[in-house]
Amino acid sequence: MKYLVMVQGAQADYEAMNGRPTPRSPAWSEQDLRAMFAYMNAINDDLAETGEFVDGQGLVEPAKTRFVTADADGRPVVTDGPYGETKEVLAGYWVLDCASLERVTEIAARVAQCPAPAGSPVYPVVIRAIDEAGGADLGGGETG
Repeated sequence: MKYLVMVQGAQADYEAMNGRPTPRSPAWSEQDLRAMFAYMNAINDDLAETGEFVDGQGLVEPAKTRFVTADADGRPVVTDGPYGETKEVLAGYWVLDCASLERVTEIAARVAQCPAPAGSPVYPVVIRAIDEAGGADLGGGETG
């Protein structure tokens, strides 16, 4: 079964990773960043070797996010953001093809142990099964 494994973060975390401490997170050193990337690359390498790795990406900082909605007339409304005060957002993800929920939970537990400077926020690693059946039954019964 395929799973989406997600890590979270906030704009303040990206600021800290760029060497700018925030009230929420201490500044990361170059050594801290190297340790984090080495750890995540080792996970990726291990998952590629086991055949469980489908895709994985880190995402750019939330300040470079764009929201697109539609107004009452159906025209797009584009808003840049979010900014520093925004709560947690998706910071990166893996799509994994694992034999069981237990296996993907083991991987998520490993991801959760990623090194970070003391005092950095701790976020949960979120696991969501991917609906490969083509859609959930939202109506509670058969259609047709």
